[in-house]
Amino acid sequence: MAKPLHGVFTVLSTPFTSDDSIDHDVLKKEIDWLIDTKVDGFVLAMVSEVLRLAAHERRELAQSVIASASGRVPLVTSVGAESTKIATALAQWAQEDGAAAVMATPPSAFAPLSSEVAKYYISIIESVTIPVIVQDASNYVGHPLEISLYVELIDKYGEERVQFKPEAKPVAERLQQLKDASGARARVFEGQGGADLMDTYPIGIVGTMPGAEIPWGLVALWHALESGDMKRAADIHAPIAKMVSHQTTLDSYVAVEKYLLVKQGIFTSSRQRGPVSVILDDTTIRAIDAAYADLERVLKR
Repeated sequence: MAKPLHGVFTVLSTPFTSDDSIDHDVLKKEIDWLIDTKVDGFVLAMVSEVLRLAAHERRELAQSVIASASGRVPLVTSVGAESTKIATALAQWAQEDGAAAVMATPPSAFAPLSSEVAKYYISIIESVTIPVIVQDASNYVGHPLEISLYVELIDKYGEERVQFKPEAKPVAERLQQLKDASGARARVFEGQGGADLMDTYPIGIVGTMPGAEIPWGLVALWHALESGDMKRAADIHAPIAKMVSHQTTLDSYVAVEKYLLVKQGIFTSSRQRGPVSVILDDTTIRAIDAAYADLERVLKR
């Protein structure tokens, strides 16, 4: 049986060439660097710009990650789509290609009926045998999922088979509701770039899914929490929270992430697939640089 997913699962950033093709060489460099920082796994999700990729490109990206990782860490692949047919096809491809789990957002272009959302997730779960992570990405797109849906899915398929990344606000309060409603059975990943870890970790989570820009900081924060060193955790968390405060939309999250990956010499370009809604200005860049420097100082203590 596969090892349960646990720890820091980094959401990969997708590098693009000047013609908007996936840059597989830079992607491999990112993967090797992240593994060197001791992350526990990878995720392809919305900030990987999967919503701006064609279905075949999503598979191409996942296959490239799996090949470059060479079994060193597991991959969770996003399969969320605007239709059940597309989502289940993506899920089946992911399983065939060797993903450890899939993660699915609900359709975001419209507000489907609750019964239809349940059918959507049930179809995805029953299309594969690997775990499915239900992602409520309503902090960025779409509409909040009902707590009752989470519990229904756990009751039907079990807590190993169905896991969760709840991002609807207020995150900590909703996580407590989920814990109470499920009898503490839900396996949950924090999904706000580490910003909510100080509040969600005490309630009970199995991991975090931050972006790829400061993996060394998130790994240090997670290890501090796991060891019970809450003072060090709080010190590390403070500059991370400042950084995440500039990542309020999908585009701003990607923009900050790619800026910092270029800053650290991992990416050669901060190119995103357009059209984009955010271009970092000098004031924001200075604030990000200051938070980054603060995080470096904390970790050197």
